[in-house]
Amino acid sequence: MIVVQDLKKQYKDAVVLDVPSLEIPRSQCFGLVGNNGAGKTTLFRIMLDLVRATSGRVMLEDIDVSKNEDWKSRVGAFLDEHMLLSYLTPDEYFEALRKIYLLSEEDLRLHLAKFEELFNEEILGKKKYIRDLSKGNLKKVGIAAAMMGNPEVVMLDEPFENLDPSSQVRLKKLILQEKEMSQRTFLISSHDLNHVTEICDRIVLLEKGKVIKDLQEKSTMVEELNAYFGT
Repeated sequence: MIVVQDLKKQYKDAVVLDVPSLEIPRSQCFGLVGNNGAGKTTLFRIMLDLVRATSGRVMLEDIDVSKNEDWKSRVGAFLDEHMLLSYLTPDEYFEALRKIYLLSEEDLRLHLAKFEELFNEEILGKKKYIRDLSKGNLKKVGIAAAMMGNPEVVMLDEPFENLDPSSQVRLKKLILQEKEMSQRTFLISSHDLNHVTEICDRIVLLEKGKVIKDLQEKSTMVEELNAYFGT
């Protein structure tokens, strides 16, 4: 369970995030949508203790993420390419993470096997540095890394961006399979309304730092979002 309480982020006079209360239960696929500058990435960064809130707190299973680091082994995330070690090849990067997470070579092999279809023979064994990969392939490496170590929570910021249509479909399939098999909680921020409405159990619409809608009825999500964004 993730609980947001009286969370506010302010830069001088500008309040960029103001969320009085938000609860995300275990095993939920939670979508976060909104226009540019809505506060989506800021919220994720505060949840990961990458940015400190001006006031309020985020609790992960009764742990305040800003005051204790015990939660970090239970959360995987990919927000942008700066989270990767760009001077390594993907093979070297996954091997480094294997050692950090104390996984066996077989554990790593089984993990990467889940991504075989998504990688599409473009990631592993190519002796190409991460910094030289395309934007789409960078994203694939980051998503696979975020799910290593069997985290209870996976946070992905714009996971479908820069992926070709086939890869987008494969990623949706992968997320749904992982959610069903592992009961993992996914938090997904995206501009792509079609994809998030397909895979998410719930969608929160953020605008100018505030929660405008909290949609939990699958049958009306698309209609309500299309009406709001005027599509």
